[in-house]
Amino acid sequence: MPTRGGLRLLVIQALVFSLFATLFVRLYYLQVVSGDEYQGRAAAQSVREIVVQPTRGLIVDDQGRPLVANRLTWVVSLDRTVLGKLPADERKILLRRVGKVIDVKPRRIEKKLLSCGAEDAEPGVCWNGSPYQPVPVAQDLPQEGAQRLREQPEDFPGVVVAQESVRAYPQPFGINAAHLLGYLSPITEDELDTAEDGGDRSVNGASVVGRAGIEQQYDSWLRGMPGYQQVEVDSMGRVIGDEADVAAQPGDTLVTSIDAKVQKVVERQLHEMITTARATRDPVTGRNFVAESGAAVVMEADTGRIVAMASQPTYDPSVWVGGITKKQLATLYSEKAGTPLLGRATQGQFAPGSTWKPFMTAGALTHGYSTDTTLPCSSSFRVGNRDFHNHESAAYGNITFAKALEVSCNTFFYRVGFDYWQQYGSDADDVDAKDPLVEEAEKFGFGSETGIDIPGEAAGRIADRTWKLSYYNSMKKYYCGIADKPQDADTSDFVYKFSREFCIEGNKYKVTDAVNFAIGQGDTIVTPLQLARGYAAIANGGTLYAPRVARAVVAADGTVVRRIAPKVTGRVDLPPGVQGYIDEALQGVTREGTMAWKMGGFPLDQVTIRSKTGSAEVYGKQSTSWVASYSDDYVVVMMISQAGTGSGASGPGVRKIWESLYGVQEDQVRPARAAIPGTVPPGRLPSFRADGTILPPAVDPRASEDRD
Repeated sequence: MPTRGGLRLLVIQALVFSLFATLFVRLYYLQVVSGDEYQGRAAAQSVREIVVQPTRGLIVDDQGRPLVANRLTWVVSLDRTVLGKLPADERKILLRRVGKVIDVKPRRIEKKLLSCGAEDAEPGVCWNGSPYQPVPVAQDLPQEGAQRLREQPEDFPGVVVAQESVRAYPQPFGINAAHLLGYLSPITEDELDTAEDGGDRSVNGASVVGRAGIEQQYDSWLRGMPGYQQVEVDSMGRVIGDEADVAAQPGDTLVTSIDAKVQKVVERQLHEMITTARATRDPVTGRNFVAESGAAVVMEADTGRIVAMASQPTYDPSVWVGGITKKQLATLYSEKAGTPLLGRATQGQFAPGSTWKPFMTAGALTHGYSTDTTLPCSSSFRVGNRDFHNHESAAYGNITFAKALEVSCNTFFYRVGFDYWQQYGSDADDVDAKDPLVEEAEKFGFGSETGIDIPGEAAGRIADRTWKLSYYNSMKKYYCGIADKPQDADTSDFVYKFSREFCIEGNKYKVTDAVNFAIGQGDTIVTPLQLARGYAAIANGGTLYAPRVARAVVAADGTVVRRIAPKVTGRVDLPPGVQGYIDEALQGVTREGTMAWKMGGFPLDQVTIRSKTGSAEVYGKQSTSWVASYSDDYVVVMMISQAGTGSGASGPGVRKIWESLYGVQEDQVRPARAAIPGTVPPGRLPSFRADGTILPPAVDPRASEDRD
């Protein structure tokens, strides 16, 4: 019989044996039965997926010159997994050490490391990408700094230094074209969610997307497709090897109708005309012209393609590369700086002045008047108790529509507007009254967006009866609030008087509204692009095009993926002979009328230029200068706000543009000297070679016959 001590020993032995048996069974289960599963889990924990951003596609001009390209830059990123495993004091030391190399304060780095959506995350600064992706904290790091970080990994754990592609602006011939090209900025959470919900795999949390211009319009073609790299990491999150990768696909190249040489001339002339205006004394106010902004457009008359387009003031598009500061962004929106982000060619809205008269002529000759009609061009025309005067012409007696366009006679067109108001709209409360001039303006596309492939364009405004009633209803409370109180020191006599009149009868379409509409004054406003499209319709016989900047999308291997054809959006049908009559009248403006003094010596017998000048008046401001012109091939429009007369302020610049388009030297036309080879835009696309070089399209050899 075992002793008590022996019994205890036996129990202990049995207990130890059972424990070893249980452990053995568990080890067998883990290593044999579930070995594959746990091995997979361990492997997954040691492999990390990194997004490889694609190289964005080029944007080139009609000759293949890069307008937007890419460049390599050193980018510094921090691996948050590694940082999370460091003690707090070591993390602070690391961020301080990194901050000295990249010249960024540790506090700023901490903000960049926060995931968007986290508490205290700052929009535009926080990280919107994958939690496993190293977070970029600096780019454009000098070579010296990049080498230091790469050569001393023991001092910079979790710091990743690599070269990445960012946007570059080669500026051929020194052009800017910021409002045409647009810019990029990081994708937002909402945009990423929308893309993921729609199955769009071309973007990720670290993507940048187009925000304006053709960068935005053709973003889906330009952005490419990201790749993915799987890397093996150790317990500290450091990369120790590659597992697999999917190569990123570069974006497509966008070929535009812009010609860099013409763009250079247009930008330079617009800038010079504004500079000249600012140094010129305004005879009306006795001070220099403000000339705070301007725009110019060159369009193909028969297709609506944009050859050049400039806006002032402008900005450097590279300011967006790598992220824009709050101070820089404030400047772009600053009214004091002239709101540089606003593209005046497509978003600026101005009274058209006398450049409106050809469309009013078309309306009149379509609705009762004839080319034989004559009306008095007196020095003034009385409407009620107010005299309306000529501003760019004196009295010429009884004249035709053609002569009225040539000398820009206001009182002639006042009479046309007055006549239609008496015939159809003398009831000021009748919102539905017929108005032939308004109808004609709408046919030429005014009051509606042109449909250009640049986002954010303005629609302009036709100040007809419907608009006036709508405006009255929206502003009645404001102006009646002023009128119902005694005038105070902060309210001018004009504003107080206007408020009282508006409160009583601001909804009524008066005869003064009708006569102002007939000469492009009053509340009607247009964009320079709308005016260019309207003149193109006169030039080409009545076809309205949606203006186009893009011509084609070309893949990285040179294959044409998509051709972007001109798009017809409307048709203006004029009675037989009317288009030719207006065309001949506008030739007279250039040869003998208000533009003639700026076109002396120009070979008009070889290159026929039709034109119309305009000086639009706005209360409290100096006159807006306009010149709208066209040839058989192009339309050229220039506008400068608060710069004086049309021909006086814009005329010289418009002439220089025409000289560049046709290679005019003194009084000779030399096509080989033209900005565009052969004087007309190429019919073919540039050639894309396998080695990546881009060659200009072939030129008709006849265009180079007089090359020296």
